[in-house]
Amino acid sequence: MAFSIGMPFHEGETKMQKLLRVPHLENPTSTMLTPQAAFRLQQAPLLAIGTLDSQDRPWTSLWGGNHGFSEMLGGGIVGTRTLVDAAHDPVVQALVGHAQKGEMVPGKDKMLAGLTIDLVERKRVKIFGRMVAGCVNEVKVEVEDNHAKPVSMPEMQDQVQLITKIEQSLGNCPKYLNAYEIRPALVSPTLMSQSETLSEEAKALILKSDMFFLTTSVPEDMDTNHRGGPPGFVRILSDTEIVYPEYSGNRLYQSLGNLLINPKVGVTFPAYNTGDVVYITGNAEVVVGDDAAALLPGSNLAVKIKIGEARHVKEGLPLRGIRKVPSPYNPLVRTLALEGNLKASAVAARKMARLVKKIPLGPTVAQFTFSVSDGVQYSPGQWAAFDFSHDLDVGYSHMRDDDPRSLNDDFVRTFTISSSPNGDGPQKEFDITIRNVGVVTSHLFRQNDRAGFEVPIVGIGGEFVIEQESDSNILTPFIAGGVGITPLLGQIGNLDLRPTRLKLLWTTRLTDIDLVLSVLETHPELAQCTEVFFTGGTELAGSEAKIEQLESKGAKINRRRLEQADLDIQEAASYYLCAGGPLRKDLLRWLEGKVVIYENFDY
Repeated sequence: MAFSIGMPFHEGETKMQKLLRVPHLENPTSTMLTPQAAFRLQQAPLLAIGTLDSQDRPWTSLWGGNHGFSEMLGGGIVGTRTLVDAAHDPVVQALVGHAQKGEMVPGKDKMLAGLTIDLVERKRVKIFGRMVAGCVNEVKVEVEDNHAKPVSMPEMQDQVQLITKIEQSLGNCPKYLNAYEIRPALVSPTLMSQSETLSEEAKALILKSDMFFLTTSVPEDMDTNHRGGPPGFVRILSDTEIVYPEYSGNRLYQSLGNLLINPKVGVTFPAYNTGDVVYITGNAEVVVGDDAAALLPGSNLAVKIKIGEARHVKEGLPLRGIRKVPSPYNPLVRTLALEGNLKASAVAARKMARLVKKIPLGPTVAQFTFSVSDGVQYSPGQWAAFDFSHDLDVGYSHMRDDDPRSLNDDFVRTFTISSSPNGDGPQKEFDITIRNVGVVTSHLFRQNDRAGFEVPIVGIGGEFVIEQESDSNILTPFIAGGVGITPLLGQIGNLDLRPTRLKLLWTTRLTDIDLVLSVLETHPELAQCTEVFFTGGTELAGSEAKIEQLESKGAKINRRRLEQADLDIQEAASYYLCAGGPLRKDLLRWLEGKVVIYENFDY
């Protein structure tokens, strides 16, 4: 079967491509329902569908739950039959909401866009067409599903029947598709909120979401697509605004191109575990370059949505999903500048830092000394942000399965300065003490400190200051996980290190014993208030002798994990901590009700 490919891009898509300096592309959209798209439409258990309401506002809904709820009727015409929430689903209301149950409504060429998607196989196809006819019937349904309530669920359900003539189709790549096993469920909807603002429950659902679906339109075309990422990748600006980062895609910019022509957008956030859903329609602003980075640091492209109407419906979806494997392409969550994202504090003026010394402190930890010709100003405990993109950014590629996270990596990294400033003026040299954990740190570890390696400093920032109480009877605990000791090292000259005033609880791998030994040899006065928890086994060549050295300096050594009971310090008024995500989560749970000060480096 022959089919046509090569539709021209419309004005908005071309404008986006020029704005982002994309080379000339051919539009791969087919001007018909291709056999591949038809197969996917019949096999996939989900259909995200979008249309316009009577006010020309886009809405998006999510239908399906089982395979085969859409079928081919011939000549590019598709029949779809699925349970729906006829009372609150904005797409159902826009298509057939004014009709009586069972009354067939003619389509009158009403535009529809869809995305048929299989989240287990990570395959999706976009379609566009026009409604031929549709209706809602009340049907008696029996659903064999562990998620459905066996007694309280109603037996009578609303079912939409829709006939659509498909005019366009396009396969999409699997990037950012988080895997879910989808099952059908009965619909038992309750409208929780409907207004121009987001309720607290709706905001909580959005912040837990790892995907949403959006519909955009221009006068003779529509587009429904998917956006995915880690849970929380969509951020809440206010009760009336949300924002999300646009990750590296196929550069066709069909959704964003539509928004440049018509800013109206309809988005839907599903909660697969409960069947709850948030529908939003509003106006979008495409934010590019420095403006995107100022709003959502780490991004060069973002979309901000001003809410016109939001509906939160409990158990409004005809399906449930069990989360499986997240997409390997998901970057870390990019928090807002107003949420304290450290990259937002980086200054525009850049200086070059030259690597002048590298001291290994174990198999995966090293101290690096950088020199800056005209100096940098920093305070104890602050961080330095470096830009490694010149060395590591290899430019655009559509897919990069060998290193998927690199597609959205800006290669800017922040490291706590582990040295104390010498005086109040600009510092010619400073240290960072880091672990080799990823592509950037691996690159840095490979550098020869005699080869003249240089890297730009994006900025200096941070306000993680350890403040001891004036009352001499109050003890200040600092809890460090591995290289989380570095904020303490930068401030050590400003602290009272008597055991009655400071207590260091340091948990780290036994393989990092050289790091512990180096710190306590450099700062011997710290040993008397230090308790170390070594994890990861007890067999390491030379470790027993090194442990004896640490104990001889006055440090208390434990060959076990840090436990909640270790944090029961009666003299403490507040706790400071610097640790990675899993350990920090445990510590915050153990210290619930206490005053805990920490800095978040999770991006």
